Amino acid sequence: MRAVPEGFAARLASETTTLAHCWRLARADGVVLGFTDHDRDIAFGDVVYAAATGLEAAERTAELGFAIGGGEAAGVLTSAAITGDDIMAGRYDGARVEIWLVDWREPQHRLLLDVGGIGEVSRSDHAFTAELRSVMHRLDETRGGVYRAACAADLGDARCGVDLDRPGMRAAGTVAEPGDSRSSFRCDGLAGYASGWFTHGRFVWTSGANAGAVFAVKQHHALAGVVALMLWGETVQPVAAGDAFTVTAGCDRSLESCRDRFANVANFRGFPHMPGNDFAIGRGASGRGAMDGGSMFR
Repeated sequence: MRAVPEGFAARLASETTTLAHCWRLARADGVVLGFTDHDRDIAFGDVVYAAATGLEAAERTAELGFAIGGGEAAGVLTSAAITGDDIMAGRYDGARVEIWLVDWREPQHRLLLDVGGIGEVSRSDHAFTAELRSVMHRLDETRGGVYRAACAADLGDARCGVDLDRPGMRAAGTVAEPGDSRSSFRCDGLAGYASGWFTHGRFVWTSGANAGAVFAVKQHHALAGVVALMLWGETVQPVAAGDAFTVTAGCDRSLESCRDRFANVANFRGFPHMPGNDFAIGRGASGRGAMDGGSMFR
């Protein structure tokens, strides 16, 4: 059972309440924001909790044991606090959230109600809704290694060992013609690369309205001199002709790509000969070889 400080307990028992909720959001990039449902700003702990920001809490749930509690917070997009561009750019993904119950007359009297994180954030034209997750959701995250057929390394990291700075692994280009959506476009500067070379690669806008935004490449097509890219996810701002970018070669994590594209089988971090689900639940039959637990590739 949580212990409530004596001075704060008296305020909870008072017939006249002077309590307000405060939310402290700490983003991964170091930006800290404070919000309150009180009609005036509240300051404590080196953070000013801004009033009239349109942030309000919806229903929250708490679970016993290791079950994940959660809830939502809804708010209005404002240029001074939370903007649509920040949300679409993922700057609030995984942000740490502290929820306080505070005596607005004397903020030194306060009670920490919960600590969690921001999950999925959705937005409409002028508002947003953020999913609040309790700290127990960390227990659902995969930790350590996983046995699977695909490679577990990222192209170019220490386990992979492929040098992404060598010639041909990275290219710079510009948008030749925007597509029907903010995720696809024709481009110049990639004519010397085979179709699919940049599929699953890393894409970074270096100029234009989306400069600095990072995406993964969904598809790279090159046919009859026309090169087109499709990204995973749409840009926050419209794509314009002349916008510049850099793109890095991609890998689908298969043994074939590791061998044929990068000649890097010695560093392959997967288990390509693992039997699949069909084999695991299938029945043995004569003529399929020895089912003695030995190698199937001897």
